[in-house]
Amino acid sequence: MRKKTIEDYVELIYILQDKTGKVHTNDIAFALDISPASVTEIFQKLSDEDYINYEKYSGVTLTSKGKKIAIEIKIKHDTLKKFLMILGISEKTANEDACKIEHIVTPETMKRFTKFVEFVQKFKEEPKWLDNFEHFYKTGEYFESASIESDNNSIHEKKSQ
Repeated sequence: MRKKTIEDYVELIYILQDKTGKVHTNDIAFALDISPASVTEIFQKLSDEDYINYEKYSGVTLTSKGKKIAIEIKIKHDTLKKFLMILGISEKTANEDACKIEHIVTPETMKRFTKFVEFVQKFKEEPKWLDNFEHFYKTGEYFESASIESDNNSIHEKKSQ
């Protein structure tokens, strides 16, 4: 079974299980807009690979293996969504894009996203450079171009040292 499929299902089961306890075929079918028969087939495969505890007609719960993956994916998803929203992406689009990115992002890049989000969230007010970025995004024009150039030079100097 594809890694993305496993991650998508265990993440969704984790979210739904947190709300309702056991997750049933129809819960997943409704959430993903697919047939219950397709969900049953996936449940059987996830059970065979020890990601879920599955008994026909009784619903599923995550195994410790499944829960571990689900938590990791949920954390990635939430961080990526926050990162995209910091950039000014709508919540709906940020959520959709985070669902795609969470499966392909490298650990190194994910660590950088996480630290960036933590850094930005420490500010009580939105940092001025985020306002400058929003202005640039909308108009293509820079604010304070001299300080941006000097900031860029210092960043590039640090990387080349």
